[in-house]
Amino acid sequence: MPFRRLVHYITAAVAAALVLSGCSGNGGTAPVVVGEAKRGGSVTVAEANTFSSFNPYSADGNTDINSKIGYITHSGFYYLDDAAKVVRNEKFGRYEKVSDQPLKVRYTVNEGVKWSDGEAVDAGDLLLSWAAGSGYFDDADPLAGTGTTYFSVASDTSGLAGTVLPEIGADGRSFTLEYAVPYADWEVAFDVGLPAHVVAAKSGLNDEEDLVELILDSPRGNGEEPAVNEPLKRVGDFWNSGFDSKSLPDDPSVFLSSGPYIVRDIVPEVSMTLVRNRDYVWGQEPWLDEITIRFTGSVPTAVEALRNGQADIISPQPSAETGELLAGLADQGNTVEWYNQSGYDHLDLNFSGPFADEDVRQAFLKAVPRQAIIDAVVGDRQPDAAPLDSHVFLPSQPKYNDTVKNNGSSDYAEVDIDGAEALLDGDTPTIRILYNRDNPNRATAFSLIRDSAAQAGFQVVDAGQGSADWARALGGEGYDAALLGWIGTSAGVSRVPQIFRTGAGSNFNRFSDGDADRLMEQLAGTTDLGKQDDLLAEIDRQIWEKAYGLPLYQTVGATAFSARVAGVKTSAGPLGVWWNVWDWRLAQPSAS
Repeated sequence: MPFRRLVHYITAAVAAALVLSGCSGNGGTAPVVVGEAKRGGSVTVAEANTFSSFNPYSADGNTDINSKIGYITHSGFYYLDDAAKVVRNEKFGRYEKVSDQPLKVRYTVNEGVKWSDGEAVDAGDLLLSWAAGSGYFDDADPLAGTGTTYFSVASDTSGLAGTVLPEIGADGRSFTLEYAVPYADWEVAFDVGLPAHVVAAKSGLNDEEDLVELILDSPRGNGEEPAVNEPLKRVGDFWNSGFDSKSLPDDPSVFLSSGPYIVRDIVPEVSMTLVRNRDYVWGQEPWLDEITIRFTGSVPTAVEALRNGQADIISPQPSAETGELLAGLADQGNTVEWYNQSGYDHLDLNFSGPFADEDVRQAFLKAVPRQAIIDAVVGDRQPDAAPLDSHVFLPSQPKYNDTVKNNGSSDYAEVDIDGAEALLDGDTPTIRILYNRDNPNRATAFSLIRDSAAQAGFQVVDAGQGSADWARALGGEGYDAALLGWIGTSAGVSRVPQIFRTGAGSNFNRFSDGDADRLMEQLAGTTDLGKQDDLLAEIDRQIWEKAYGLPLYQTVGATAFSARVAGVKTSAGPLGVWWNVWDWRLAQPSAS
């Protein structure tokens, strides 16, 4: 789901950031015998969430399914494998550290790499990705509500914000980033994003050269003297929302591909079809000619689709009942895999309205029945499952146990209705909770929280929306608390400031703490892993101290696929099975 939604996750590269959570025949391919290798064919995948944007790098577009589609329709300098290890894609280009003092990194796109309209991927694309991901031109003061944020990115900008204006190479396909201070995540800090020539045209500029000139000539943002750069704002406005669409746009420039697959068709909120990009040779070349994605949040529907051959791969969001539904699939020759995701579900409180009062926040958190939620949602998939007691560590990480002893999580270890009532002192606040109504796990959690909090005097009301729209409401004014999930990777530490730093792109509840901000600034410049863990532990303590919200539980993942497909390998990160889509192929039947 959305380590957003754990489906918000992104830097300029889909692989590095944190994210919120038709029938297929035989593809028309002739049977092959063992020992032969044949490219072609099609598969169908069932996914839980519906598609909404061709820009998975924006705060609104940063959902798990948008990120998966973005990943297989874009190529870049690297990707993360199923162990979250960086794998460089030197068929696309190369990046190299050219200096340590100061830290300088040069990126060069290989000749011949192009978008699906034939335009080259070049330095203009690199520069636009940097402008969006760095916040270099922003002069906004999130607390004062002044100034302008030009690009609404989901990822943390603090790393690239430490760079100076890039130097473009004479070849037109490279540029060099120079960091003012060391940056721990430099290797996964940057990659190519959206096509600059399309953004230029759609924002009223003559061509990509005008966009490059605009970026290079614009001054760095100054929060003390905010001034709107109107041409750059038009660029940012289109980047932020111009790629959003639930259907296939009439203008193909809005859904260009530089990756192994190209989107061919969309039935809104029902399905999407992608076909192989036959020009694509600057990365791992895929086996399959076509992939169809069916959007279904219903686990029984996904299981039945796999059972009757309407789907080849399913990744349903597990619930307490999922195990029983999946149990019979293995007996029919399907592969079923269970695993702990690098993600978690959580309850976040807005620092406004009734929750502007810290006593009200603490009271509400004391009334949340975390163990009951785990029992109802996770069930026997994790027999000893306990509430997650850290906002920054998962139980599998070495620092988790030591951190939870001292971070303040023990104040909310058990439901404490008496303690909540005492803090409310007779008040009966109304609390609006936002969640995805189409997600049965979130609906269950909402009901349990509502009923428990009512015992303390809270009136909890449903501010939920359907799967296609709820994520866009995050950061708005129509709710007081949100139930959501984050899924990310273990690569780097930028996932923490992405959520908790003042004004960060995925800081939807407007949390702001000066001490935590200073610790996150230190974190960005610390390469020592032990010191990183110490800083993360202290950040965790600060978050608990402010009654930010509650981590609920580490999410469990499930993947099932038929014997018809081979090459499927699940990652615990946000891409799930999609990280190696190029390896998927039709299984070879035995010779007869």
